[in-house]
Amino acid sequence: MHIKYTYLLLISFFILSSTIDQENIEETIVLKTNTKVFTAGNEISLVFSGTQNDSIKLYSSNSYGSTILKSNRVNNNEIQYTFPKYISNKTGVVNWKLLVNEKPLFGNFTILPKEQPITLETYLGPPSIEAGGKDFAMFVVIPADELDNPVKTNTEVKIQHQFLASERKKQVLTKNLIAYRNIYSPTKSGRILLSSNCLGLDSKEYNLNVMPAISVNFEIFADRHHEYADGNQITTFTTSILKDSYGNIISDGSFVEFFITNTNGNILKTTGTTINGIATAKMIHPDHEENWSVKAYVVGISESKILKLKYKKIIHDFNVTFSKNNREILVGPLKSFMGQMIPDGLEVRLEIYKNGIILNQYLKESREGYVNFLLNKNIFTNGIYTIHIKTAGITEKFKDKKLW
Repeated sequence: MHIKYTYLLLISFFILSSTIDQENIEETIVLKTNTKVFTAGNEISLVFSGTQNDSIKLYSSNSYGSTILKSNRVNNNEIQYTFPKYISNKTGVVNWKLLVNEKPLFGNFTILPKEQPITLETYLGPPSIEAGGKDFAMFVVIPADELDNPVKTNTEVKIQHQFLASERKKQVLTKNLIAYRNIYSPTKSGRILLSSNCLGLDSKEYNLNVMPAISVNFEIFADRHHEYADGNQITTFTTSILKDSYGNIISDGSFVEFFITNTNGNILKTTGTTINGIATAKMIHPDHEENWSVKAYVVGISESKILKLKYKKIIHDFNVTFSKNNREILVGPLKSFMGQMIPDGLEVRLEIYKNGIILNQYLKESREGYVNFLLNKNIFTNGIYTIHIKTAGITEKFKDKKLW
């Protein structure tokens, strides 16, 4: 019985001694690796002395996440932890903590990018800006090493800039992973060429279009074969060359609206788009004597002065012949300003009245200088009517016309 108690006492003593020794070993664990800065892509290991306990874990955290590392080598009272590639290949600060029982060790180290970049990630936007010196585009350059890490802060980047006869170079430093420069527009329209260079590595060429600014007020002109209101010929309206305040011809395709106000205050509209700064629009002549006031707009931006146009009367009178019990009405011949037959398409209106009330009206277009109307007996019974015939701004009235 005494032997049994003695045996249990010895076992308890050895267990207690082992625990105390383990705690003493853990309390004396120290970081043996002195390096605080590493280069991305190289192997990164931390070595701790004072223990051979391979169950101790190392907690690691960086901007990409956190992980727990197991030891990969234990000998000579030392333990080593090697960081995986997804940590050692990325730049930034890595924090670590050795998870021992009583007194955890912790610290951090920095991973820097490789010295020489192999790519220049470049952005330019917007692709076009407005001339005048107020609008600008941003040219952004991100030099990166072979592991896609941006180069270290304050790395020099050269930005080349060419426009017309001017060539410029500007040195900028990387900050917050990038280097950039604002490219302000000149007063002339054209194309700016841009490129960059970092530590002997050149980017490709980039284009920045400098577009004309908004147009200033302009003039308009009218071109016509004659000034008679024949309802047939075309008047062509054109603008002067539309330019911005810096003398640049505005972009092709700019929309111009022409508003035409006639004698009665009614408004007609025609439109055109610019080609080489000039917009063209067309409008058919009126079919009666008329005065037009024409004004053009680039809506919300610029406008022209008012252009006055006068269209002369082409017909002063015309013949009307009644036949077949006054139910067939022949209007014509309708002659133009040189005595020729009016071009086909002149509108002639016939209005039928009885007791001062209009019963019906008909509209026809001339053919070979004549228009023919036929009054149906089923619509207009025998009786006395008043007939008005209107064309080219002239009205012929026939009172008390008997139909039978």
